[in-house]
This record gives sequence, structure tokens and C-alpha cells, in this order.
Amino acid sequence: MQLSSLKEYLDKHNIKYVAISHSPAYTAQGIAALTHIPGKELAKTVIIKLDGKLVMAVLPALFHVDIGLFKQATKAKSVELASENEFKDRFPECETGAMPPFGNLYGIDVFADESLAKDREIAFNAGSHRELIRLGWGDFERLVKPKMISFVARRTAAEAA
Repeated sequence: MQLSSLKEYLDKHNIKYVAISHSPAYTAQGIAALTHIPGKELAKTVIIKLDGKLVMAVLPALFHVDIGLFKQATKAKSVELASENEFKDRFPECETGAMPPFGNLYGIDVFADESLAKDREIAFNAGSHRELIRLGWGDFERLVKPKMISFVARRTAAEAA
């Protein structure tokens, strides 16, 4: 989704947001550092195959998806990370890996980690590796209606340092 399309969608729903342009960055941690947004407020989108169906997992940039927790929380038979080849055609207006967490616009279920709801705002890729959108968590939740579960891998003390 191009930034203009995402902005139109948000404007149509009277959502207040900030668009942030930055130099190209390809990892959530890199984007967080570059834009000075705390990693817990920067949401990254991971595409998962849940019983063979593509779904979005949205979580803070600081963490990774714990496949075992995701499987347990969703009661799925099989859970695995999707390869880029398996999902790149689902997001034709987006750079690969930079899709916004609006699965509702792509016919894809969205699962958000419960920890995201602790922050008033979240920021996320807006379809490219050069643009973010920052908006209120409540607005995101109202538009996307993600299924809230706990599925992040907790960092070790060594990783946190």
C-alpha cells in the first residue's frame, strides 16, 4: 500500500496520524534507531502461515514471534513463518517486508501481541522502507480489530543490554 493510499484510508475514517519520512532502513530495530521511536512503540508486521493460511502477526520491534506461543494461543495445528515468496504478491503496492499492519485491507487476519496495547501510540511501516505512520493504539484497534494474544519471545538479559 502506498503511503498516499494508507493516508486516504486513515483520512476517510477521521484518524489523526503523523507520517514520518526517513532514509531507507530495512529492519525494525534500524528504523527505531533512525527515527528515535522506542522499539516497544514501533510495531513490526510478520507474516505467518497458520494452518496453511497467511495471517499477520503484529508485535513490538524489540521482540520476535515465539512460534510455540503463537501456536498455543491460536490453537492451530501448524504455525510457521511465511517466506517472502509466499506473501509478496498479496501486497502489490508495498515494498517486500514493509507492509502496514492493516490486514483488513488485504483480506488477512491480524493477530497483535497484547503488549502493544500498553502504549498510547504505535508507529509502523507505511508500505515502504522510507516511511512510517504513527497513530493512536485505540484508532488502530478500532480500524483493524486485531485478535489480541500473547506471542512474543522475551529477550534475555544479554539481548537487553
